[in-house]
Amino acid sequence: MLMKEYRICMPLTVEEYRIGQLYMISKHSHEQSDRGEGVEVVQNEPFEDPNHGNGQLTEKRVYLNSKLPSWARAVVPKIFYVTEKAWNYYPYTITEYTCSFLPKFSIHIETKYEDNKGSNDSIFDKEAKDLEREVCFIDIASDEIPERYYKESEDPKYFKSQKTGRGQLKEGWRETHQPIMCSYKLVTVKFEVWGLQTRVEQFVHKVVRDILLIGHRQAFAWVDEWYDMTMDEVREFERATQEATNKKIGIFPPAISISNISMPSSTRSAPSSAPSTPLSTDAPDFLTVPKDRPRKKSAPETLTLPDPSKKTF
Repeated sequence: MLMKEYRICMPLTVEEYRIGQLYMISKHSHEQSDRGEGVEVVQNEPFEDPNHGNGQLTEKRVYLNSKLPSWARAVVPKIFYVTEKAWNYYPYTITEYTCSFLPKFSIHIETKYEDNKGSNDSIFDKEAKDLEREVCFIDIASDEIPERYYKESEDPKYFKSQKTGRGQLKEGWRETHQPIMCSYKLVTVKFEVWGLQTRVEQFVHKVVRDILLIGHRQAFAWVDEWYDMTMDEVREFERATQEATNKKIGIFPPAISISNISMPSSTRSAPSSAPSTPLSTDAPDFLTVPKDRPRKKSAPETLTLPDPSKKTF
């Protein structure tokens, strides 16, 4: 198990980001989806927790098969996906990622939002007071993102909001900018496979860090699109976008219902429509097959089973 605490500041208030995070999740999921690949929304409905109160439960399937290296595609099911379950009790959220094909793998993310510049060192004392973890600050303006995800229009160094006047963030902006808020994320990665655990857990944290950086940059860069929305309007945008995304990847479940009617309370303490976001799936170097490795001509590409109806004598 490898735990890290990420702190990501944005030039917004916690109350403003309540709308922004929902908008960003839906739009990004739609943009990153294509036929047969992407994010399918399975469930999105109110949820009541005895400890956290009323919230929103979402369940998604992130289809990844074509993103896997060739060696992995040979052994995993053709329809391969990661399940994301998220419980949103804003400004507290919990998100879990699991994979039925890899039962020893999981990602658990607890998120708390506060109106400060990432200065609360005791925010997770209740959840992880005595647990060793590294604290990592992520700067949406100055930290580099993978080149394939870079867009100048989404770069906070150059983007300036027409509706709020915020943007064009300079080095050191977190020390002086108002308003400012921070997303505190406690991320625990488990991959309990001897010989691979440390390398895989470190790689997953690198992917998670990139996801958090990209998602928070987009949430701010798209601020003029969501800033005037009400909660009802962003929920309708979420519903319409999720249905369009499901159709885009070729899955046609019953119409998604996003209702404000309270569901029966559950005894399960749970994890948010917390930014589910960009999910990078590039395999680490130590798991990929070298492209220049010669193939054995005798090795078949697929395994053909004998047809029992055709007996040989």
